[in-house]
Amino acid sequence: MNVRFEPDSVGEAVDWHACPGADAVARLDANRGRGLSAAELEHRRTRYGPNALPSPHRRGPMLRFLLQFHNVLIYVLLAAGVVTTLLGHAVDAGVIFGVVLINAVIGVIQEGKAERALDAIRDMLSPQAQVLRDGHRQDVMADTLVPGDIVFLVSGDKVPADLRLLEVRSLRIDEAALTGESLAVEKHITAVNANAVLGDRSCMAYSGTLVVHGQAVGVVVATATRTEIGRISAMLDEVQTLSTPLLRQLAGFGRVLTWAILGIALAAYVFGVVVRGYASGEMFLAAVGLAVAAIPEGLPAIMNITLAIGVQAMARRNAIIRRLPAVEALGSVTVICTDKTGTLTRNEMTVQEVLLGDGMLAVSGVGYAPHGGFSRDGRELDVLEYPLLQRVGRAALLCNDAALALDDDARWRLTGDPTEGALLTLAAKAGLDAAFEREALPRVDVIPFESEHRFMATLHHDHRGGGLILLKGAPERVLSLCATQREGAHERALDPGYWHRGAERAAAQGMRLLAIAERYDAERRHALDFDDVEPGGFTLLAILGLSDPPREEAVQAVAQCRSAGIRVKMITGDHAVTARAIGRQLGLAAVEHVITGVEIEQLDDAQLARVVGGVDIFARASPAHKLRLVKALQAQHEVVSMTGDGINDAPALKRADVGVAMGRKGTEAAKEAAEMVLADDNFASVAAAVEEGRRVYDNLKKAIVFILPTNIGQGAMVLAAVLLGLTMPITPAQILWVNMITAVTLSLALAFEAPERDIMLRPPRSPSEPLLTRFLVWRIVFVGALLVAGGMGLFLWELARGAGLAAARTVTVNAILIGEVFYLFNVRSISGSILNREGMLGNRYVLYAIALLLLCQSLFTYLPAMQLLFGTEALGPDEWMRILVFGVIVLLVVEAEKVLLRGR
Repeated sequence: MNVRFEPDSVGEAVDWHACPGADAVARLDANRGRGLSAAELEHRRTRYGPNALPSPHRRGPMLRFLLQFHNVLIYVLLAAGVVTTLLGHAVDAGVIFGVVLINAVIGVIQEGKAERALDAIRDMLSPQAQVLRDGHRQDVMADTLVPGDIVFLVSGDKVPADLRLLEVRSLRIDEAALTGESLAVEKHITAVNANAVLGDRSCMAYSGTLVVHGQAVGVVVATATRTEIGRISAMLDEVQTLSTPLLRQLAGFGRVLTWAILGIALAAYVFGVVVRGYASGEMFLAAVGLAVAAIPEGLPAIMNITLAIGVQAMARRNAIIRRLPAVEALGSVTVICTDKTGTLTRNEMTVQEVLLGDGMLAVSGVGYAPHGGFSRDGRELDVLEYPLLQRVGRAALLCNDAALALDDDARWRLTGDPTEGALLTLAAKAGLDAAFEREALPRVDVIPFESEHRFMATLHHDHRGGGLILLKGAPERVLSLCATQREGAHERALDPGYWHRGAERAAAQGMRLLAIAERYDAERRHALDFDDVEPGGFTLLAILGLSDPPREEAVQAVAQCRSAGIRVKMITGDHAVTARAIGRQLGLAAVEHVITGVEIEQLDDAQLARVVGGVDIFARASPAHKLRLVKALQAQHEVVSMTGDGINDAPALKRADVGVAMGRKGTEAAKEAAEMVLADDNFASVAAAVEEGRRVYDNLKKAIVFILPTNIGQGAMVLAAVLLGLTMPITPAQILWVNMITAVTLSLALAFEAPERDIMLRPPRSPSEPLLTRFLVWRIVFVGALLVAGGMGLFLWELARGAGLAAARTVTVNAILIGEVFYLFNVRSISGSILNREGMLGNRYVLYAIALLLLCQSLFTYLPAMQLLFGTEALGPDEWMRILVFGVIVLLVVEAEKVLLRGR
C-alpha cells in the first residue's frame, strides 16, 4: 500500500518514495537552505494541525459498566436472582447478584484494550526533533513539525515524522517494529519504483523508527495520521475485535436455554391450571420452582473460575492472558499466523557458516550468547588447532564498533549494529578475549562503512612496530580488493570462482554475506584513507554467512502444532529468499510457494481468501497486508491466532481471534492489542498455551455436562409432579441449595483436571461445532433421567413407608447430590474409562470437593438452623444406605454406557 500525501486541499496525491528529492522540496514549497519562515510555519500549523495522533472518543465509565450486563447468560443469571429474591431467599440472591457484579467489574477493568494500543502508538512518536527554520538549526518538540520542515537525523534519533531523505551519510535505520526486517536498513536518496513495498523504500525515513548509524537530512512529507504509524493507528481504530468461539457458543446456548426454560415453565403453568385445575397462584409458584430448577445459575461463575485457573496455569508456562475468553479460544485455533523476526527467531544475527579457502565450516549456537563451536562435515573442530579460525575471529572483533554485555537478567545485550554483534560472538566462539585483542592491536584509525564504498576498514598497530589493515564488507567489493587468499598457514592466488560459488550457495539459503580480509602495513602509517585501501593487495580470510536463525524450541513447537492439526503461517517483512530459508528450517508445510506483498496488492479479497489456505510464507508484507491475511483466513472459517512483536503487527493482533504479543522485545502497541503476552518471547510457549486452552475447553465441557443433569433432574421432577398431580418432591429453596452447592464444590474440582493424553494429537475442533454435541446432549439427558429415577423413586419409596414429607424431601436432595458425587468420577473423562484417569484418586481437588460437600450435607441434614431454613429432617443409616446404593448404580450405569458407545 503506497504512502500518499495531499500537499494542499486540492492537490494530487504524491508517492514520495518515487519522487526525486529536489521535486519533493519543490512540491512542498520548502526551502532546503533556510527552512520554513515563522509566518509559513504558522500558516501550515493551522492547515495541518499538530504532529500527533488524535485521541479517540471513549465511552464513559458508567456506560462501560452497564454494557457488561449485555449478555444473554447474564440475563438468565439476573432472572434467577430476581426469582430468588421473590422467593424470599436474600442470601442466595446476594450470591447470584454478587457473581454478576464481579463479572462486570472484571469486564470493565479488562476493557479498553484498543484505546491503550492507540496510546502506546502515540507514545512511540519522537518527543523532539532538530529542524532548520529561518536559516537556523533549532531543537523543537516533534508535535510542532509540519510538512515542508527540513529535519536533521543523527545516530540514536527516533524519526519524528515521515521524511523524504535529501542527504545521507552512512545512514542505517532500524525499521523492525514497522516492517519486520531483522537488519537495520541502509538508506540512500535515489527514488524507487512507485509500487515498492514499505521495506524497499530506501529513500524514506518513517516516523517512530530508530536511526542506528549515520546522519541524514530530510524534508517532512507526512505528519500525524498521514504517517505510516498514523495509518496503523487508524487501522487499529477501525479493526473490530471478534468474539471468541466460546462467547459465540455461550450466546447461542444461553438464548436456547432461556427460551426452553420459559417455554417449559409456561406449559407447566397452563397444564396445571387448565388440566389439573390448580389455583393460579399455586401454579405460578410451581412454574417459578421449575424455572429455578432448570436455570444453571452457577454455570457462568464456574466458567469464569475455570478460565481464571487456566490463566494461572498459562502464567506458569510464560503465557500471560489479558482477556479471560482468550484462554479457551487458544484451544480452538486452527491457524497460527506468526511474524518471523523476534518471534520464530531471536532477532539476533548469528554467523552460521564460515567459508574458508579450504572449505566451509558450520557454526553452532544461536543469538549473541558466546556458546557454540565449529564443525566440518559433522565433525567438531578444536579452534586451538585451527589458527585460521582465530585469525578470522580477530579481524571480526577488531574491525567492529559494536559492544556486547551481560545485563542484570544474565542476557546478552547489544549496543550497535546487529551484524557487528554477530561478529563479536563469532570471535568469542573462536576463543578470543576482546579486551586482550584490542590491547594487543589497538586501533589507530577507521574508515566507517558507507554505502558508496560498501566496506569498513580499520588500521591497527601492534607493540613490535608492525601495522595491520583489516577490511570487511560486501563480498564482491572485498574480492575486488584482494589478490590472495589464506588457506591454513599459506597464502595462494585468489580463486574468485571458488568464492562466488560458495557465496551463491549461502545466499540461496537466505543468508547475508560478509567478507573479511587483511593486509600488513609495512609503512606503519598513522592515518587511513580510501587511497590506502583502493590499491587492493588484501588477503581474503573468509566469507561469513549470517542470518537471524529460528529458535530451536520454535522448530519443535511448529512440529507440535502440525501434529495437533494447526497450520503455521509466517508473515514477515523480510525478503522472499530469507523467508523461504527460515521456513525450511522451521519445517513449515508449504515453503516453495511464497507470496509477496506486491502480489497480495494485486489480489482482491475474494482471490486472497481462495489462495491463502495453500500458502505458508508471506514476504515483504506491510501492516495492511497482515490484516488482510488474517481477515482472509477468517473468511475461510479458520480460528486465527496472530503472534508478533512490532507496531506493524498491532492491527492484525487485534483482529485475530487470539492475538499473541512478545513480552520482552514486543512494543507496547503490540502488547496492548493482544489477548495474550509471552513473558519469554518464545514461540514454543504458544504451543503450550494451545495445549492449556484445549485443556480448559475440555474442562468447561465437563463442567457443563456435570451441572446440567442436575438442573434437568430437578426440573423434570417438578414437571413430573405437576403432570402426575403429585406433591412437590423438592422445594425451590432446596433446588437453589443443590444448584449452588454443586457449583461451589463438585463442578469446581473439574477445573483442575489434567489434560487428556491425546489432547495435542487431535485436530482442532470445528468453529461451527456446537457447545453441546448430540453425544453430550444424550449424556446430559441420560444422567438427568437417572437422577430423576433415583430421586423420584426414593421420594415415593419414603412416602410409601410412612415417612413424613420433610424426611422424603431430605432423602431426595441427598440422593441427587450423592448421585452427582459418583457421576463426578464418570465425567472426569467424558468418553474414557475412569481407570484411564489415574484411577478415582488422580485429581486431589475432586476428593477435597467431595469432603466439603459431605460436610455441607451433614449440616443441611442435621443442623437445626438448616432444618428450619430448608425444611429438612435427620436421616438414619437405612436411608443413607439406599442413597449410597443409588450413587454406585449411577457410577456403574454411566461406565457401562461409555463401553457400549465406544464399541459403536
